Amino acid sequence: MIRTLLSGDYPRSRALSVLLLAILAGLALAPFVFPGTRSLDVAAKVCVFILLVASYDLLLGYTGIVSFAHTMFFGIGAYGVAIAVSRLGPSWGSLVLGSLAALACSALLALLIGVLSLRVKTIFFAMITLAVASFFAILASQLSGFTGGEDGLTYKLPELLLPGTKLLQAPLAGVEINGKIVSYYLVFFAAAALFLALLRVVNSPFGRVLQAIRENDFRAEAIGYRSVFYRSAANCVAALAASAAGILYAIWLRYAGPDTTLSLDIMMDVLLMVVIGGMGTMYGAVVGATLFVIAQNYLQDLMKLASDAAAGIPFVPALLHPDRWLLWLGILFILSVYRFPAGIVGKLRSK
Repeated sequence: MIRTLLSGDYPRSRALSVLLLAILAGLALAPFVFPGTRSLDVAAKVCVFILLVASYDLLLGYTGIVSFAHTMFFGIGAYGVAIAVSRLGPSWGSLVLGSLAALACSALLALLIGVLSLRVKTIFFAMITLAVASFFAILASQLSGFTGGEDGLTYKLPELLLPGTKLLQAPLAGVEINGKIVSYYLVFFAAAALFLALLRVVNSPFGRVLQAIRENDFRAEAIGYRSVFYRSAANCVAALAASAAGILYAIWLRYAGPDTTLSLDIMMDVLLMVVIGGMGTMYGAVVGATLFVIAQNYLQDLMKLASDAAAGIPFVPALLHPDRWLLWLGILFILSVYRFPAGIVGKLRSK
C-alpha cells in the first residue's frame, strides 16, 4: 500500500523519513495540535505551497526548465475561483465551473508557451516566461471591473466552507468543528493527493524521459524522444498542478489579488523553497516549503524574543530587531545552500 502511494520512491533515509512523517502528522492534526487562527493559516499555506513547489520542481528539478511564469498559473487558479464565485454566487456549481475554467485556461496557455518558446535556449525561455508573467500581472491589475484591480476580489463560498457553519454541536478534542476546519481538510487532502500524483508522474516512464532530457537533450533526441513534446507536456502538467494550488489557496483565503497570487516575490520564494529542499527530489518540496513558510511567519516573533532577551548588550538588540527578519532569512538561506548544496533532502539521502 505504501509502495503504491509513494510510487516506489521511498525517502531512503531514516532521518528524512522521520522528518517527513513529523511534517505529515503536524499538518494532518494541525487544527487539534496547533489551535488558533494564525497557526491554522500557516498550516494551510504550507499545504498549498508544498503542491506549488512540487509542481515547479517538476519543471526545474526533473526537466531542467527555468520558468518565471509559474505563479501566473497559480494566479489563474485563484482568479478562476474568485471570478466565478463572485459573479455566479457562492454555490458548488460556480466553484467547480471556475476551477475547471482555470485549469483549462492554464493548460492551454502552458501548451502555447511550451510549443512556441521551448525550442529556444534556456535563458531565452526564462526571459519569455518572465515577460508573459509580468504582462498577466499588469492585466490583472488594470482590469479592475473584472478582477478587482489592485484591491482584488473578496467573495463568499458555499455554506459548508464558511467559518460560521457548525457541523457538530459539541467541540471535538476541544476544537469547534466548523466550516473553516472543513476548508482546511479540503486543502490538506487535495494537496496531498495531487502531490502523490506528481510523485507518480516523476517516477513513471514519462518522468524518466524528462530526466534524460534534463541530463542530455541531444542524446534523448538521438534515441527517438522529441524533447519539445516532452518539455511541453511537462509544462502543461506543472501548470495544471500550480493552478490547482491556486484554487486551493483561493478556497482557503476567500480572496484573490495580485499581491497574494501573481507577485514576482512569490516566484522567488518558490525558487528558494526548491533549492532549500533539494531539486529533483519531490520530497524537497515538502521540507523546503514547510521550513520556509514557518520561518516566514514566525522568524519575526523569535527575533523579538531574542532582541528583548539581549536588552542591555550593545548593538545586539538592534541587530536582532524584528524589522531585520529578511536579513536573517537571507543569511539562513545562504548558510543552508552552503551547508546543503544538494538541498536538505539531497544531503539526508547521501548519508
